[in-house]
Amino acid sequence: MTSKEIIMGLCLLSLVLSMILMVIIRYISRVLVWILTILVILGSLGGTGVLWWLYAKERMSASAVETQIAKENLQALLIYAISATVFTVILLLIMLIMRKRVALTIALFHVAGKVFIHLPLLVFQPLWTFFVLIIFWTYWTTVLLFLGTTGNPVPNEEGFVEFRMAGPLKYMWWYHVVGLIWISEFILACQQMTVAGAVVTYYFTREKRNLPFAPILASVNRLVCYHLGTVAKGSFIITLVKIPRMILMYIHTQLKGKENACARCMLKACICCLWCLEKCLTYLNQNAYTATAINSTSFCTSAKDAFVILVENALRVAAINTVGDFMLFLGKVLIVCSTGLAGIMLLNYQRDYTTWVLPLIIVCLFAFLVAHCFLSIYEMVVDVLFLCFAIDTKYNDGSPGREFYMDKVLMEFVENSRKSMREAGRGGGAECRELKPMASGASSS
Repeated sequence: MTSKEIIMGLCLLSLVLSMILMVIIRYISRVLVWILTILVILGSLGGTGVLWWLYAKERMSASAVETQIAKENLQALLIYAISATVFTVILLLIMLIMRKRVALTIALFHVAGKVFIHLPLLVFQPLWTFFVLIIFWTYWTTVLLFLGTTGNPVPNEEGFVEFRMAGPLKYMWWYHVVGLIWISEFILACQQMTVAGAVVTYYFTREKRNLPFAPILASVNRLVCYHLGTVAKGSFIITLVKIPRMILMYIHTQLKGKENACARCMLKACICCLWCLEKCLTYLNQNAYTATAINSTSFCTSAKDAFVILVENALRVAAINTVGDFMLFLGKVLIVCSTGLAGIMLLNYQRDYTTWVLPLIIVCLFAFLVAHCFLSIYEMVVDVLFLCFAIDTKYNDGSPGREFYMDKVLMEFVENSRKSMREAGRGGGAECRELKPMASGASSS
């Protein structure tokens, strides 16, 4: 409570930084990768150095009789400094390994940046989704309160009145919880379908000046009129996986310290497997929505087509999309580091009467959540673009009547990457095989 103004200000700062980063992605995508790389390195090193400096300063200025709050602050600073050091070392090692693919990511970000130039309202898509989720969660909470007072009022031994439900009403809260998960996933899936429809419209319009008026609203209209069943099926599949995982997590929490080591390992293994399955299905669903936006097919047909395309281009997807996602992760880290550094400086003046642990954790979690919501839109655009590219090269070869739809920059990126990998891997190296053409017609452009 004593830090509520600072917490609110830092949360607002993370929102502003996320919006600024989206604008930067839109206008200077060519140099964004290098800017992010340098800033993340400096931010990680600077944040780690500041934490160790504050820890040393706090320890040197500590009096002989320390208060409990001072001890907690000193311990929290030590934990933060060690964690930041480990994170910085791991981050630098990953960036060292990924440095050879930075040139490919520059071209990828440039093409995705063009989408935001032609469809600027995509930047605000997370805000509309957030408002819809807030409305639904408010409605869900209201219905939950009504369910809590449903039943027969019975006085208890303490003189209060309890509402005891009998019959089927006792199981309504299960139905209500399933509805919360399913409809929340449904709303997020609607966002994915909306973004996919708008980007597909952009990609398969040869003359970008002839884009239809309000392509995002047109995508929403197609979603409401034709594809609500597809989105409902995809979100229901995610719900079927998420609910068992939550049940297992609840059981694991309730039995913590009571079960044997074997049962604990089995529960954790099941939870991890379900989590991996959920992530894979989420990625497949997103590509299925893109296939639906392209071909207007049902969910099952679109999922099958998307799966075939992804399998045919598995190495390219792994080589290019992973780099793009990693650079977006660096953007999230940059926002969290900047917000956290500002929080350290502001909360440093309040160390005499409050601890740092909870306020700084709240701020960093909120900053990462906000950055993830905004940059996930960019990640969706990248994924949709490459699925469109794969379908384009599969069914078109550049001949008259079968011209490519792709952007010239994207085709130059493919040609340059193929040439560079061929030169670097002559003699059948793994890098050369990894970026082989997706279709025979890809080289004709």
